[in-house]
Amino acid sequence: MAGTFKFELVSPEKVLMSADAEQVMLPAVEGDMTVFPQHAPVVVTLRPGVLDIGLAGSKSRIFVQSGFAEIVPDRVTVLAGTAFDVAAADPEQISSALKTAEADLAVATDDETTFMASRAVEQLRLLGGKSG
Repeated sequence: MAGTFKFELVSPEKVLMSADAEQVMLPAVEGDMTVFPQHAPVVVTLRPGVLDIGLAGSKSRIFVQSGFAEIVPDRVTVLAGTAFDVAAADPEQISSALKTAEADLAVATDDETTFMASRAVEQLRLLGGKSG
């Protein structure tokens, strides 16, 4: 298909999503980046945030706790330990993830861990978590 690339979201247990995408916005540690077809090859580390996936005629929003994205001209593969569809998530799931992120932040001992945990707390609160 012209103008698309294969997008896959993979967790340790299974492939969570496999679709043809027109673009994907990734929350990379270095900053948000949007990937289009024929993007130069690169591997990036993801920070907690939302993947915005532009599909033919629709959009999908997936929260990822962290992970990596491998980008090649005809494919983007995201490897994430924790991920959920924002539209399908129930408040209990978001609240539980927020409590875990807050606990991670409370015990963080270095700058990288503190950054990742605080970013997760911030993003999950924006998604509707109630802890605080």
